[in-house]
Formats: sequence, structure tokens, C-alpha cells
Amino acid sequence: MKVASKVEGASTVEGAMNRHDELRRQALKTMHDAGVLMRQGHFDYGNGFHGRVYLNPHQLFRYPSTIWRLAQDLLDVLPGELLERTEVVAGPATGGALLAHTLAGLLDGRRALTHQPCSFAPFTMPDGNATLKSFYAEQMRGKRVLLADDVRNTGKTFEQCAALVRQAGGTVLATAEICDRMEAVADAGVPNYALVEYPAPENFAAAECPMCKAGEAVTSF
Repeated sequence: MKVASKVEGASTVEGAMNRHDELRRQALKTMHDAGVLMRQGHFDYGNGFHGRVYLNPHQLFRYPSTIWRLAQDLLDVLPGELLERTEVVAGPATGGALLAHTLAGLLDGRRALTHQPCSFAPFTMPDGNATLKSFYAEQMRGKRVLLADDVRNTGKTFEQCAALVRQAGGTVLATAEICDRMEAVADAGVPNYALVEYPAPENFAAAECPMCKAGEAVTSF
């Protein structure tokens, strides 16, 4: 009986992993088909660097059905214990905040009506630095918070948001995003979960960009 239980347990874990892999494959296809993940352009990131890949948040949120579908898939790959403990979902403006708001609503739809409703909080990003208005800071005191964003690049935004949550008296449980470009250099100090992992091709300083030197026009949309 013990051997059978171990085999059954291993099979269950393997099945869950296969399902997660399929969810990630489908999510990547959805992002590509919807024009969210743009992989063959010449993009000016606005931070002094150019590159071939861009995650277009405008296209991501253009159709609510797209973000709802991806948010559902993201919830499916997050640990059940994490979802059960989450009291607040928070994210940086604008893409992260829109995703966090969607996740909070969908999460409540999965839980019992007697469960305390999940709340939402946005971070503002003036000059690229995260800030938290006093109203939302007050709502986070003593609460367990899941941080969400549409894409993780360097991880610095998550790091800033996590610091603000802790400063407000909240506990950061984890960070989660639709797409992780696998180039994070900052750590929020908690587990990170991604629906899609897409290693970023090399980025170039604008002054050294080979696409610019070749006379290739910057992609506009």
C-alpha cells in the first residue's frame, strides 16, 4: 500500500507539471498570436537600450478576454497554499495594476463565499520609481500581499514595491508575472512565479545598437 501511494503521488505531481507546461506553451502562443510578444522588431525601450523583443502591454490589455485568460492561467500555476493565504494583490501602474486587479477578482471567484474578499492596491510609478499612496498603505497593514506585474525585466520594480509593502506593515508572500525575461538582477526576497519564461535576447546601448548602425528603422506602433 505504501509503495502504491508513492507511485500514485508521483503520478499526480507529474500530471500537474505536464499540465503547467501545456498552460505555459498555450500562453506563449496566445501572446504571440495576439501581438503581445513582439520578437522581430527594433525597439527603443526608452531607458537607453534597444533590442529585438518587446512585450506590448497596450496589446495585452486591449481585449479584456486576453488578460482574463492569461490571468486564469497564471493562477493555475501558482501554489494553492499561496492563493489561499493571499489577502491583497498589488501591482505597479499600469500593466501590473491592471493584472493585479484582474487576479484579485478571479481569485475570489475560486474561493468560498465565506472567505474574506481579496483586495487590490496599485503602486504609482512617477519617474520610474514606485510609490504607494497612504490610503493603500493603510489597507496593507497586517495583510499578506501577492505582488503582480505583466513582465519582469530587472526585478527592480518588484524590489521597490516589496519594500513599500513592508514599510506599510504588510507581508509580501511572492511575486508573479505573465512573462519573465530571465534577466533579473534585483531580488524581492520572496519566491517568484511566471506563467511564461522567455529569455531575453541581448539588448544594446542605443549608441552601439547594430540595428541603428544598419539603418533599420525603430519599430513604431
